[in-house]
Amino acid sequence: MSGLNVTWALEELDQFISQTALHFPPSTPGIVDLTGNKVTSASEEDIIKEAPIVEKIFDRVLPNWRSTESGRSNRWQKHHEVAVRVRAQLAREQELADNLGDNAPRVSASDFHPWIWSGAESLWQSDHYREAVEGAIKKLNAETQNKLGRRDLSETKLFNEAFSENPPTAGKPRLHRIPDDGSDTFKSVQRGARQFAEGVFAGIRNPLAHEVDVEMSQQQALEYLAALSILARWVDGSTLEVTR
Repeated sequence: MSGLNVTWALEELDQFISQTALHFPPSTPGIVDLTGNKVTSASEEDIIKEAPIVEKIFDRVLPNWRSTESGRSNRWQKHHEVAVRVRAQLAREQELADNLGDNAPRVSASDFHPWIWSGAESLWQSDHYREAVEGAIKKLNAETQNKLGRRDLSETKLFNEAFSENPPTAGKPRLHRIPDDGSDTFKSVQRGARQFAEGVFAGIRNPLAHEVDVEMSQQQALEYLAALSILARWVDGSTLEVTR
């Protein structure tokens, strides 16, 4: 469950399961209850407050839960049963990960640089992964143009000038990842950013433009977005240097 905090989800589900557990109400002296109806452990108000949270968890773990048959005697019985199922599934997945060694860090696309995820999100959510990567590249290019105030260049040429080791000139500002002290380190950092950007556009952007009918896997798209996120952070975190 990439991006899902399993520990938090289990705690929320445990609370909801406890709230919606059914029991017979305590008897009232002098009154005989002939209905035999059970009531939930928590008040209706408390359950209503928690329900939207657990429903979001249900949607992530068991997307088709709403289509399961209903007809229970209590309006929260279906939610209770789904919560028990989802909790068991999450607990077992966590157990498998812990015991089979699959506990490597998870990467979520929503944690990438905001430029990248905002450019990819809508297409990603509809499983158009190739188009999502293209959207992220366009967003990165546009934001870099905005930062530099340039519309005359784009993509590789734009980044080559942005991260040039040469001083800025009129109409040609630079992006410096570290202060320009004339050292080999400064030149190396600038060259690295420039060459990385060139690799992104040559190795990711260009093939996409020629493979419009070829879809890519979610994993491949995630890795591409990770590379774009690195470049976006470099651009966003760099100092804009202009002529004085």
